[in-house]
Amino acid sequence: MKTYSAKSGDITRQWYLYDADGQVLGRLASDIARRLKGKNSPFYTPHMDMGDFVVVVNAEKIMLTGRKSAEKMYYHHSGYPGGLKTTTAKQMLEKHPDRILRNAVRGMLPKNSLGRKMLKKLKIYAGSEHPHEAQSPGVAGAES
Repeated sequence: MKTYSAKSGDITRQWYLYDADGQVLGRLASDIARRLKGKNSPFYTPHMDMGDFVVVVNAEKIMLTGRKSAEKMYYHHSGYPGGLKTTTAKQMLEKHPDRILRNAVRGMLPKNSLGRKMLKKLKIYAGSEHPHEAQSPGVAGAES
């Protein structure tokens, strides 16, 4: 018996809605990454983009456990000597609440063109409004 390998025509993508209100960052990010990879599908194929679209609302209300909001640092380098910029998780959550979740999910995806393709299917919004009502996303959560 041969191992089944999915073809691009066999993939059916769905839309899922996650509410980040009160969710812990890492647990939510791992669930989203799993959905973006397509590992919830019985026909998961590692070398293909099998994942679904994910819409996340209320990203500004995401939680960090312990003292991570004060001690967790995000780094960015300008490319010039001495151009290292640091930002705490609390500052990032206040200024760009979508980036803190996007960075967490990006770290859990493959580090190649396939991972970048998967990340494009992630839509994050700080508030409770999103423009994807026409796709009628199914409600998903950390328990599913």
